[in-house]
Amino acid sequence: MPKRSLMIIGAGGREHALAWKLVQSAQVGQVLVAPGNGGTDGAPGTPIRNIPAAADDVAGLLDAARHAGVDLVVVGPEVPLALGIVDRLHAAGLRVFGPTQAAARLETSKAFAKDFMRQAGIPTAGYAVFTDYAAALDYVRQTAGPLVVKASGLAAGKGVVVCDDLAQAEQALFDIMQAGAFGAAGDVVIVEERLTGPEVSLLAFTDGRTVLPMVTAQDHKRVFDGDQGPNTGGMGAFAPTPRVTPALLDEALRTVMQPAVDGMAAQGTPYVGVLYAGLMLTPAGLRVLEFNARFGDPETQVILPLLETDLLEIIDACIDGRLAEVDVRWTPGAAATVVAASAGYPGNYAKGLPIRGLEEADSVPGVTVFHAGTRRHQADVVTDGGRVLAVTGVGADLAAALACAYAGVQQIHFTGMHYRRDIGRQAGWQAPP
Repeated sequence: MPKRSLMIIGAGGREHALAWKLVQSAQVGQVLVAPGNGGTDGAPGTPIRNIPAAADDVAGLLDAARHAGVDLVVVGPEVPLALGIVDRLHAAGLRVFGPTQAAARLETSKAFAKDFMRQAGIPTAGYAVFTDYAAALDYVRQTAGPLVVKASGLAAGKGVVVCDDLAQAEQALFDIMQAGAFGAAGDVVIVEERLTGPEVSLLAFTDGRTVLPMVTAQDHKRVFDGDQGPNTGGMGAFAPTPRVTPALLDEALRTVMQPAVDGMAAQGTPYVGVLYAGLMLTPAGLRVLEFNARFGDPETQVILPLLETDLLEIIDACIDGRLAEVDVRWTPGAAATVVAASAGYPGNYAKGLPIRGLEEADSVPGVTVFHAGTRRHQADVVTDGGRVLAVTGVGADLAAALACAYAGVQQIHFTGMHYRRDIGRQAGWQAPP
């Protein structure tokens, strides 16, 4: 049987991890990444290589997939989902893994997602939706207790403002609705009650009917140690999280994931792909903070190294509506990833800085370095983004995985590089001095 050719859309650490995992399948001959990064930029003839098509160029991606003769496309980030890439590829007769534009509204419209959760009885924070600035301002002034202000549309993970007091809520509304901090993503705003408790990530495969969970994970959003500083796209993660017991996982599947998939099917927009629920474990029980319509980043970098079953087999089963037939197996142990970021991230940062120590890090037993904001420049790999690398370690337990990941990080150097030294702290792990 001839080897299959796949295409992954995206340019981050998630996409590098997907390519790394998919090329392990005996069925796969090559994985093309559009547009990819320095870690997926192999020479022609190597199993993983980049093709020049931007993740938000739907027509260009369709042309690239046709020209390359791929028989399956896997969508990584949310923007092409919002643009309807799955619908376009389906219409062209291509196999594609990811939800349709209508189904992806669970992520691309927070207002849609909140209304959907209320209708489906999925536990979430109380909220109100606004398009009028004065009405929103009046609402926050009359609401007791701390609030969260969210731009409804996609804002590159930056459209959520957690407010400690009324002044911050008022400022957030002004920035989003008046100053246009997030552009059109802020045309609709959600104001919701601020919940408290630890956050966990639950991702699941689904074919539109069956839901099979992945190992649970915890992300670290704040840029600095001790959960200080602004939110980022994620500074590290670990899996599995001990906070999610078997009973809690069963509850989440029963009250969140399956109702979401069933509800989307009932609306005539069946959800096929990866469904990601950001959950907060509050004193009153679990609550959904948000849904994402794809693999998370950096959660993917700790989940996929623990997956035993052929990922391509799972994806094919999702597309063909036979996920219930697949035995999804996970290796024992744990994985942790530490993100090496550019100086200034999540604000402004320089690009083009040479990165040293990549081979040394990859040679540490149990370590895999996933590239995110990198590119190749002549003989060097250089920085090309805010989150530059995700250094993942796998071990028999969380302590071993974290020690492995940090041993890898310590081999890597570029000007201004910074990373959190307390990944895993929420699970009780302490970094060595």
